[in-house]
Amino acid sequence: MIGRPESTEAAPYYFTYIDKVEGNDPLIALESQLEEVPRFSLMISDERSLYRYAPEKWSIRQVLNHICDTERMIAFRAFWFARGFDSSLPSYDQNVAASEAAADRVPWNAHIEEFRRVRHSTIFLFRNLPSEAWMRGGVASDNRFTVRALAYIIAGHFAHHVSLLRERYF
Repeated sequence: MIGRPESTEAAPYYFTYIDKVEGNDPLIALESQLEEVPRFSLMISDERSLYRYAPEKWSIRQVLNHICDTERMIAFRAFWFARGFDSSLPSYDQNVAASEAAADRVPWNAHIEEFRRVRHSTIFLFRNLPSEAWMRGGVASDNRFTVRALAYIIAGHFAHHVSLLRERYF
């Protein structure tokens, strides 16, 4: 059992994501979420995936692209700290990433496949960590994180955005 992160393992803001994950093993959440995107994607046509609930908000495609980009970035942080690197990592600006992704030009089914592949990679990263790596940590965006907290943040970030999609887009 991996256990839940304690308050010292991430800045308070990140517990808005961590607290969305049930249980004591983030791998269970990550694996169960893998099936969630294909389920709700069946309700969304390629045309509908371009929908925005307000003029300046992201399209559904952009939201899923953001989920993938953020997962990659957080998984890299986890890899960096788990492997014992001790140099700090820079901040990540989601708006810069989103504006440069051109997600609306990528077909909806390609976004779904990308999510599947990114999530499989994330699961394998965490599944194959030595047990002592889960409590290793470091600094990113001027905040201290443990690898364990980062795994929960990935799952919680996904849960947060799927909830927003259900509330505002469907």
